Amino acid sequence: MTSFTQYIVGACIVGLGGYLYYYIKSYEMASKEDYKKAKSIYDFTVKDTYGNDVSLEKYKGHVVLIVNIASQCGLTKTNYKQLTEIKEKYYDQGLRVLSFPCNQFNSQMPEDDGEAMVCHLRDAKADVGDVFAKIDVNGPNADPLYQYLQHKKSGTFFDAIKWNFTKFLVNKEGIPVKRYAPYTEPKDIAKDIEKLLE
Repeated sequence: MTSFTQYIVGACIVGLGGYLYYYIKSYEMASKEDYKKAKSIYDFTVKDTYGNDVSLEKYKGHVVLIVNIASQCGLTKTNYKQLTEIKEKYYDQGLRVLSFPCNQFNSQMPEDDGEAMVCHLRDAKADVGDVFAKIDVNGPNADPLYQYLQHKKSGTFFDAIKWNFTKFLVNKEGIPVKRYAPYTEPKDIAKDIEKLLE
């Protein structure tokens, strides 16, 4: 291959590379906005604690309580206990609790996904429903599901998740209907859950 031909091929590769970079970045930007187009939580796929894809369509027809959990928070003991109690009390009536570990608040969820997370929850006697992979709930890397939840149910003063154990209650159609502050205990959500289960 002549030097001139090498130059042309190289230029094409560089040009193609630039085009692909632009295309990929444009696609990423579009993807980050897709949560605004979602009609319900059923439009999202998340990862379980072992990294497997889980379509939230599996929860169609159920009332869903979504919560970001942490193991070393001052709210952990109460929330683990009451989430376990609520899950056990209402499971047969159709409630599903979805717990998303998050380490964004003072690094209070240091456990790894998978067996480490399962063992932690077992040792804590916390049956907090279906447990998913650790995620960000705020910022540029926030999970799309949490972007959607914040978009649909704004918070007081600002929409970002303020702390561990923020809770979202979702009806049987997959629509978020209420958001609860971290200090709202799960037992205080029981009446709202019962209304949606009727």
